[in-house]
Amino acid sequence: MIERFKLKSDDLVADIGSNDGTCLSFFKDEGLKVVGVDPAKEIASKATLAGIETVEDFFSYNLALSLREKYGPAKYITSHNACAHIDNLLDIVKGIKYWLDDDGVFVLEVGYLVDVYSNTWFDTIYHEHVDFHSVSPFEQLFSRVGMEVISVQRIAPQGGSIRVMTQKKGGKFQRDSSVDKLINLERKLNLDKAETFLKFDEKIRLVSEKLQKLVYNLKDQGKTIAGFGAPTKATTLMAHFNLNEKVLDFIVDDNPLKQGLYTPISHIPILSADALYTLQPDYVLVLAWNFAEPIIKAHQMYSQRIGKFILPMPVPQIVE
Repeated sequence: MIERFKLKSDDLVADIGSNDGTCLSFFKDEGLKVVGVDPAKEIASKATLAGIETVEDFFSYNLALSLREKYGPAKYITSHNACAHIDNLLDIVKGIKYWLDDDGVFVLEVGYLVDVYSNTWFDTIYHEHVDFHSVSPFEQLFSRVGMEVISVQRIAPQGGSIRVMTQKKGGKFQRDSSVDKLINLERKLNLDKAETFLKFDEKIRLVSEKLQKLVYNLKDQGKTIAGFGAPTKATTLMAHFNLNEKVLDFIVDDNPLKQGLYTPISHIPILSADALYTLQPDYVLVLAWNFAEPIIKAHQMYSQRIGKFILPMPVPQIVE
């Protein structure tokens, strides 16, 4: 991004929803000035102490007024997987335009509705995600405040995301063909029509039937099944597919902060991944599906000596 948008030493780079400052640290290492904005006070304080100055607040148009006054205009503003959590995006975009330099760029990353729909990733839909994004509405949103979308990249995080690049209207960067290409794709998929999502509901129901048939047949055979991963999306998947304590004997997760706790609703214990080798379940259902490949790769010893992995989506299957 530094090379693409010709950022120079001492240009200001800002990150909205900056978390612990990891993203900004790369820009700082290249000699750019950085500032983060994040409402999580403890994480923001730790980031500041680590050398990434972070404003402990929710970003808004009103906050942008004081940020520009204190830090000056930003040449590059970014936001990673935060926009899906925001109710009033119009206010956020107004604030971004105000803080942004006249030849600056705002780049956001967010889960892509095309991937959610095409791959039946319905479990990414939960209370924290109030928006599900596609390019066409973004183009209209930015246009309302005098900005324009100039490029969009499809990227892998979150099971499929988009990196949307924008600037003030008439800025120095040319709009490329990627914008219209994805808008046309969205139109072909009829993402602006209600009946499309009725079909989506039917796809989810069919996946649910296949997965329940698979796991309940295994349980009827006396097999033990563990889950791998306890992300928020797993709660949606487990509740909708009726994967409760009668199906999953336990769940493992690599995050020590989750180990020793229990899942919502079904209260299944969460253990460390060592439990795959000590308790030796016959099967492991990968609940953190977006990390299935590295999970299976990291636990080849389990699949070679103990049991097998099950993928829940898009087609429920046992990994042979």
